[in-house]
Order: sequence, then C-alpha cells, then structure tokens
Amino acid sequence: MTDLSPADRYARAREARASPVTAAFAASQRFELDPFQIAGCEALEAGRSVLVAAPTGAGKTIVGEFAIHLAMQTPADKAFYTTPMKALSNQKFRELVDVYGPDDVGLLTGDTNINGNARIVVMTTEVLRNMLYADSPALRGLRFVVMDEVHYLADRFRGAVWEEVIIHLPQSVHLVSLSATVSNAEEFGDWLDTVRGDTEVIVSETRPVPLEQHVLVRGDLLPLFDDRAGAAAAQVNQELMRIRSFKGGNVERATNRGRDGYRSGGGRRPGRGGHRPGGIPRLERIDRPEVIQLLGRANLLPAIFFIFSRAGCDAAVQQVRRSGIRLTTTEERVEIRRIVEQRTRTLLDEDLAVLGYWEWRENLERGVAAHHAGLLPAFKEVVEELFQRKLVRVVFATETLALGINMPARTVVLEKLEKFNGEARVAITSGEYTQLTGRAGRRGIDVEGHAVVQWTEAMDPQAVAALASRRTYPLNSSFRPTYNMAVNLIDQFGRPRAREILESSFAQFQADRAVVGLARQVKDAEESLDGYKNAMQCDRGDFAGYASIRRELSDLEKLNRKDANASRQTRDARQKRIQDLRRRMQRHACHTCPDREHHARWGERYWKLSRTAERLRQQIESRTGTVARIFDRIVRVLESLDYLSVDEAGAVQLTAAGRTMRRIYGERDLLVAESLRQRLWDELDAASLASLACCLVYEPRRDEAGAGERDHPRGKFRAALAQTQDLWQQLDDLEREARLPGSAPLAPGLAQAMYSWARGLPLDRVLREADMAAGDFVRWAKQTIDLLDQISLVAEPQLAATARRALDAVRRGIVAYAAV
Repeated sequence: MTDLSPADRYARAREARASPVTAAFAASQRFELDPFQIAGCEALEAGRSVLVAAPTGAGKTIVGEFAIHLAMQTPADKAFYTTPMKALSNQKFRELVDVYGPDDVGLLTGDTNINGNARIVVMTTEVLRNMLYADSPALRGLRFVVMDEVHYLADRFRGAVWEEVIIHLPQSVHLVSLSATVSNAEEFGDWLDTVRGDTEVIVSETRPVPLEQHVLVRGDLLPLFDDRAGAAAAQVNQELMRIRSFKGGNVERATNRGRDGYRSGGGRRPGRGGHRPGGIPRLERIDRPEVIQLLGRANLLPAIFFIFSRAGCDAAVQQVRRSGIRLTTTEERVEIRRIVEQRTRTLLDEDLAVLGYWEWRENLERGVAAHHAGLLPAFKEVVEELFQRKLVRVVFATETLALGINMPARTVVLEKLEKFNGEARVAITSGEYTQLTGRAGRRGIDVEGHAVVQWTEAMDPQAVAALASRRTYPLNSSFRPTYNMAVNLIDQFGRPRAREILESSFAQFQADRAVVGLARQVKDAEESLDGYKNAMQCDRGDFAGYASIRRELSDLEKLNRKDANASRQTRDARQKRIQDLRRRMQRHACHTCPDREHHARWGERYWKLSRTAERLRQQIESRTGTVARIFDRIVRVLESLDYLSVDEAGAVQLTAAGRTMRRIYGERDLLVAESLRQRLWDELDAASLASLACCLVYEPRRDEAGAGERDHPRGKFRAALAQTQDLWQQLDDLEREARLPGSAPLAPGLAQAMYSWARGLPLDRVLREADMAAGDFVRWAKQTIDLLDQISLVAEPQLAATARRALDAVRRGIVAYAAV
C-alpha cells in the first residue's frame, strides 16, 4: 500500500468530494481514508448521527475519532468514547492521550478514575448509563458519544445497557455507533433514526486488506476456494473435495497438489500415525511447532492461533517451548525483557513465582505467548503491546481476543471449527468465523491477510466455505427491564412515560416496529403539549381549567343540537349542566382577561393534541407490548415490597427503599437492596462483607462443585449467608408468582478465598483456595469491589464504613495493579 504524503491525502479526500474539514482530518491520518470513512465524517459534519457497520480491521474507529476532532474545535464541547470492555477503554485512552495530551483525555472504568471531567472521556458503557440515571454534571456540554462495538447490544447479559444509553442520551447529543458487519444494519439504523433522530446508515463489506482462505492439510496450505472459478463464484477447491472423498490409494499424492509457495517441502514424515483399520490411511495433523515453522518459511508470521480453551492455549505454549523454537533475535529478546520488567515493576516479588512470571517471560523472549481471560490483566497487556510491536510473533488465544482489542496479525489459524458453549460442543457461527479471521491482515503492512483452517477427519470443505462466504450475522436485541431500571425511569419520568420509553426499545422495535413510531409520536406530542400549556398561561388564573369548562360547554351545546330526539329528561339534565357551566365560565378569573381568545386558541390546540396523544397511547396499549408487560410485572413486585407507592392522585412514586435501589446496579439489584433494608449484613466485619459480596457476583463454571458449609468463613458470615439465601428464596418465589424468570441461587464457591484475600493472606494460598487462575480471581475481585463500592454509597453509615474498609482490603496486590 502506497504511503501518501499529507498533501496527497488531502488532495485525494477533496477529489472524493470531502469538505475542507474532513479533508484536513484525512490528511492527518496515517492512511488514505476509504469512501465509507469519508461518508461517515461528512454525515457527522452535517449534523447527523451515524451507524457505521464494517468488517473488523476496516477502520470504523476513524469515524469516531473524527467526532472527537469536531468536538475539540469548539471549547465548550465534549465527547465520550464508550467501549464494552475495560481493556478496550484502557487501549483507547492511551491512543487518545497520544493525540490530545493527558490534560484533555480522561478514563472512567468503574475501578479507574482518571481526569473524569476532561473534554474527552473514555469509559465503559455501564459508566455512561449510570451517569445518565444520576443526571451527572459531566454530561453538560456533551456533543458526541461514540459507541464502539455497538453490536454488543445483542449480548444477553449486558446488551440492555447499550439500549438504555441510546434511549436516554439527550437529543442534542450526536451518536456514532460502530458495529461489526451485521445483516440487519438497515433495521438497526431505522430504530436509531426513530429514537435518536436523523441517523445515516453506512455499510461497508470491503476489507482494506484482502483475506486469503486456506486449509492446512498435513504440511500443505491448500486454497479453500478455486482461484480459477473467479471471485464471484466462490467455488470450493476441488482438491479438498477429492481429499474428503478419498477412501484409499495414495493420500500423499492427493495432498501434494497444494500451492507450491505454501508447501512444507521435505520435512514431512510419511505414514506417521499408522493406518486406520481396513487399510485406509489417516491424514494426521502436524504438530504446532511444525505449523509455526511452515508459516515462518511462507512469511506468514506473526500469527494468532485461536484455541477455544484456556488450558489448550497454555498447553500450546508449552509444546512450542519444548520444541526449542525461538522466533526472536538477541536484540529483540533484550527489548522484550526491558518492556516486561518496566510494565510489571509494581508486582510484588513474592507473587512473581506464584504467577509463573519467570517461565512466562522466557516464553515471551522466544516470541510466543498465550492470551486468555485466566491470564493476569497485567500479563495480557504486555502480550498485546509486544505483539503490536512485532516482538511476539505467535499468540495462542481464546476467542475473547477477537472482541475489539487492536492486535491484527498476518495470519489467523483456526485449529477447530467448534467450541464448548458450556453445555455441549457446537459449531462456530459465520459471525464468529468472520470476527476471528478478521484479525488477519495489517493495514499498511500486509498486501493480504491469511486465514488457515486445520484439516480434521470430519471436515466438510463446503461447510467451511459457507462460513467464510457469509460475512454477516443478525443483530438481535437482548433488552429486558430490571428493578434498577424501573425505579430510575419512574423517578425521572413517572410510570406512564417510563412505560412509553420501554416501548421505544430495539427489542420492542423488532417485535412490533410500529410501536416505536407511535411512542415517538406520543413523545413529540407531549413536548408540544408542554409548549401549548406555556402559551395559554394567563396571569389572572388557571386558563387550562377555564379552557376545560369552555370545551365541555361547547361539546354539550353541539350534542344538544344534534340529538334532537333525546328524551325530555335527558335534555333537561343537559340544559341544567350547560347553565351550570356558563355560570362557572363567567365567574372564572380568566373570563375577563383581554387576551382570553388568544389564550383560548392555544387551549384548543392543546385539547386536540391531547386527544391525538391519547388515541396513540390506546394504539400502543392494543399492540403486543412484551417489554412493557414485563415492566408492569416488575412494578407489581416493587409495589408489593414497598419500593414504590401510589399517592392520592394515583401517581407511582419511589419510597425511601426505592431511592436506595436507584444506585444499585447488577443482576441482584433487588436482593442487595432488600438485604440492606433488612440489615442482614450489619454485624459483618470487612473481610466477611467482602466474602458475602463475592457470593452475590460470582458465577461458577457449570462443572464446578459447590463449596460445602465447612469450607465457608467462620463467625457471623455463615449466619448472614444463610439469611441472605433464605431471602433469595423468598424473592425468587415472589418473582415466579409474578411470572418473572427469577435468578440463580447464591454461589459461595469463592467465599473462603475472598475472605482470605481480604484478611491479607498471601496470593499463593488464596489461589489454592480459589482453585482458579490469577486472571479469573482478579476479575471476580474487581466485580466484588464494584458491589462494595455501591454498598458504601447507599448503606447506613456503619455498614457503609465497613464496605469501604472491605473495598480497600480487596484492592491490593495483583487486584490493585492497573496499567493504563
């Protein structure tokens, strides 16, 4: 790819009819902007929101960075950049600091708060949701919000947060939604246009670096598609089909018809692995060290090997280590050691051996590493940095690496096309295949990227080709109301408006697209009604009341004229009512106002629009309001537990308990709030409270055996846990009676380990008690900290103080480490 000068990039952008502002921004970038990027920037400059759906590595974030660039042109404007993961937030924070400097860029990730009042703030999506509910002062001056990886909206655990943010952001804020390529981008864009206003949908299916697809059959890289068939035909390589159907004869000859440039040469050992019963030869897979050597000879490193298990990733690194492979020079090994020691200098010496530091560093110096959720966050960050610097050349990773982290490679290797989903081994989807192989090909470095699938006995080349050909997957909403969401919406908008807001969700949009349009009309009508009410105000009295009398009088007089055949009794009753209304109208203070008829015209408009809004509400009620019905059930549960009350006018209001729940977020919001109200945890010390908080956030693996009571911390913890479990059972029964799904039982499997950690015991003992990797323990410890932080803000003073001590006790050592 030609490296153009800034002047050339400016000229190219202007040739593409970009505005001077967009062209100047394009000139400052490392690469020439693609047409979809220019279109996104132009839309933002024109005052529209945008949805950009494009393949991994295509450069979607350029559009988000242009939004930040626009915000920085006006001193009072701000821009927020949201991501689904703390690691992504940390990475984006560092990138923006390099561009705008540390004074103008902040970071908020729940456990990290750096310069939160800056003009540019990077944050997780949950942080922004909480800011919206709290009406944070930091929202003032906000002009743009970038929602990176917005397709996370489909995540069944966290996806609702994305919809909450999209719905609740002020209309003055322009939204930049960045998504992987999805098959229903137009539908999602229609919803954004409905709830956010003018939104331009920009879809690109072009990768900036073309992707070559291969199948590794023993020592040969065979193309998945037949080049001679033409790109449009995408016909499967017939050599692969012959290999699949081969039932005897010379397997070596069948597999030697690959592309010469990617053949392993004379390094194969024919017949290795023996023969299957019946005399049919077996196509054995070659070992990972041999695969790495093959890729090295073909100039296809650096590479990411996706292995769908942590243990598999660690075992792969050990296998390469035992083979003696070194992929680095002496100078590179010195540089690797310098970076490792600099980035891990805050780790305690006594913890290094427990974490396997020395072996991990040696593997890095060989140019090989693992990357998965069980790895200590500090170690993962080092692996990411070294891979980006081309010092580590082979990474064995789980699929979590494919979710947005900037770690492109020349080649991606998939050892299998199935994974364990917690219940069974299932085939990966076309969307997952696209996300994984999207890491192949580095813009500005590689002419093409390479995806390599290793041959297995059960492989069907046609099925692999289908995965590789379908580059899209649907985006489906996972939105569902929660107790916390309900109290926040009712507190801000009242129950009727809260219900209408939920009708605006993407979930309801997909269930019944018309409901969202109706809800938007109701919202617009209510805004106009507020304006009409102000226009008809009279300094002599309540003109709305006066207008109501006039309206009723007019209706009765019209009815009397039309209904000439009514009975004498009915007509007399009407006439009596008419006379009464006339007297009330003449005596009303507003009747003598000199501007009475001017006010009355606004009153007539108010009345007509009120009727229209009411008809729209009735239409919404008559349609399938799945989300709103769940909301109604949640409200009934909250009312039965006295979190909500109904005043004399019939309006639903928050009680003191409801106001507490406004600031409790998470899957167990009701259980936490009710435990605080019943003061079940008041007698706990800091370590015991940390342990109990862990029981509320911890989610054990399906194959994990539950801890017995004898393994729980002693003292008051056990009594508090038993009371909390009893309360959970009561709430679960109540939810199921209300036709709500309920929640999972408490999980005390990590209770003893968290108790030991909070008491200051050493890391090696805690990890033995936890029976888990350091990275996993850190993840659950940070979630425990998040809950303790919430408790410290809403609990009674004594328990709040205990929560703060517990939080400090957990946030130490490897848990406190944060590299940003």
